[in-house]
Amino acid sequence: MNLRVGIGYDVHPFVAGRPLVLGGAAVPSPRGLAGHSDADALAHAVADALLGALALGDLGTHFPDTDPAYAGASSLALLARVRDLVRERGYHVANVDATIVTEEPKLAPHVAAMRAGLAGALGLAVDEVSVKATRHEKLGAFGRGEGLAAMAVVLVQQGTGESA
Repeated sequence: MNLRVGIGYDVHPFVAGRPLVLGGAAVPSPRGLAGHSDADALAHAVADALLGALALGDLGTHFPDTDPAYAGASSLALLARVRDLVRERGYHVANVDATIVTEEPKLAPHVAAMRAGLAGALGLAVDEVSVKATRHEKLGAFGRGEGLAAMAVVLVQQGTGESA
């Protein structure tokens, strides 16, 4: 059994006039995240973790922010394409564990939708995807509400993931 682990991390500043999208879920907020795509930092962290697990570079290598084709792109669609890269190399995603760091908005009411969005893009059961939220306790840029960070750890396993 060949297992590989990847870690992903993404940060975006808050800006007015954009929706806040995390794990594909629209989160009510007066500010969204700045970025070339939909700026879904959670999906980006998971995608980078998957790419890292198989030493395939990072999200910007595959979907550069200089390419107009990705302007406003759904990060869940990009994540599904990364999932396909994982499958093309003979692996499947076994599980995801992710954490979002932000002072606001409160994310607990939206975690189930985030888990479902990520699970759908990855072809996983919801119970194979964990999403947690924490605060920075008013410390630093995140504590001042200037932005949001997301971290993810993934396990990929060789094979299709289907029972024999």
